Amino acid sequence: MAHQLHRAELVKQVASSMDIHLEPNPGYSPDFMPVEHLWQWLREELTYHTCYDSQQELIDAVADFQNQINTQPLTLSARLWVKKHLEPEEEKLRVSK
Repeated sequence: MAHQLHRAELVKQVASSMDIHLEPNPGYSPDFMPVEHLWQWLREELTYHTCYDSQQELIDAVADFQNQINTQPLTLSARLWVKKHLEPEEEKLRVSK
């Protein structure tokens, strides 16, 4: 199963001729993207309710955060879970009609 990233008719035709069934991606689904959870974690730890005195101070804080998570792989893997499927009731909350 391929995820539908292209809407071009030519792509659809070629996929069909190769017996590839395109499935639409959810409109916005950060649950399938672990990097989204990493960005959220970084913001929670470093930028929520914090104002840095300089750009370099923020850069240093991000470097420290990166070093911290790289030395704790079990914490990292536990925090950055990825869903393998979406819950229909939860997805209804994400999509506006």
